Amino acid sequence: MPATSVDTFFACSLMVLLVLSAMAATSKILQPFAFNARDGNASERWSALSEYLLQSGGAPENWGQNRTAAPSAFGLAKADSNVPYELDIDKVCRLNSENVYAVTYAQTFTAFGIPDASFKIEVKPFFEVNVNLTATFTSADETIYEFEIQTARHGVAVETELSCYVIADNHLESSFAYASEGRAYVNITLSNAVNGPALLVVLARSVSDSRIASFNGYPFAHNSSQPKNRGAFLRLSPLNYSLDVSFIQQGIDLSDAYALTFHYNSTLEQVASSNESATYGIPHFLESSPTVVVVTGRNSTAFFAEWAAYPQVPVQAGADFSTTASLSNVFGYTYLVSISSAVYECTVWLGGPRE
Repeated sequence: MPATSVDTFFACSLMVLLVLSAMAATSKILQPFAFNARDGNASERWSALSEYLLQSGGAPENWGQNRTAAPSAFGLAKADSNVPYELDIDKVCRLNSENVYAVTYAQTFTAFGIPDASFKIEVKPFFEVNVNLTATFTSADETIYEFEIQTARHGVAVETELSCYVIADNHLESSFAYASEGRAYVNITLSNAVNGPALLVVLARSVSDSRIASFNGYPFAHNSSQPKNRGAFLRLSPLNYSLDVSFIQQGIDLSDAYALTFHYNSTLEQVASSNESATYGIPHFLESSPTVVVVTGRNSTAFFAEWAAYPQVPVQAGADFSTTASLSNVFGYTYLVSISSAVYECTVWLGGPRE
């Protein structure tokens, strides 16, 4: 499929979302459990259940923002929204096991209230951003790093605009690029006086519609050894426009924290701290873009930069149908959903006992 076909699919899919928005008053599912899995309408029942998960806010309606609350009724929709398939940013974050306030599948299964229905939910950007370091040029005063950035959906190129941020010790800079056929080469220049390792954060958005966005982070060595794996130093938990930082190791000394969107960036203010954690506020950016949060610091003498996305996607939560396929009928349904005005892909799998 050529890139133009992908762009056409974007446009058509978003037109469907606009039509559904106009029908919001009648599209809410009031009786999603009326079907019997054994009466020949199993697929209709699962379809209704999948839409209910995405169009109901659950109870309490603010269970996503409430760090200590488990939902008594499970649903991911944003409260008081008139837009179908608009998900709550914090309910999605609490599905992610990397978040310290994540709910368990046992909690969501109980809150779902359908004992013969298991489910799995995946939320992710509509296309992927892949970053590779292709060349390094070192001189006496600076080093130039050449990166290849590819934006694609299932291997099909997606034409995008790119916003690139480079974070190192006491260092933040940004630049823009254009991936006309889903590929761009970006040169990053760092002074040899800057300490690393460094982190390249790429935010990409579709040329056909800026609400369709994606991102990735790529750590690389600069005047340093190879960076450790993500999550080696900190556990980042964004929720309710606040970033909770939990220390994984002892002797952590935090430096700077940033929030990055496609057009904007902000240095985060620390509002609380202890020997094992810290908290930062996250600004409300008026932009259809994911927010990438980055926290830097040192462990003894080693500099690090940890990052996470808000909403905290990609995320998969729920039942493992790969081990129960012989026992269950499994149906999958894929939707375009919006979170804070940006568009993502959400797939819901549901299954129950075989007849």
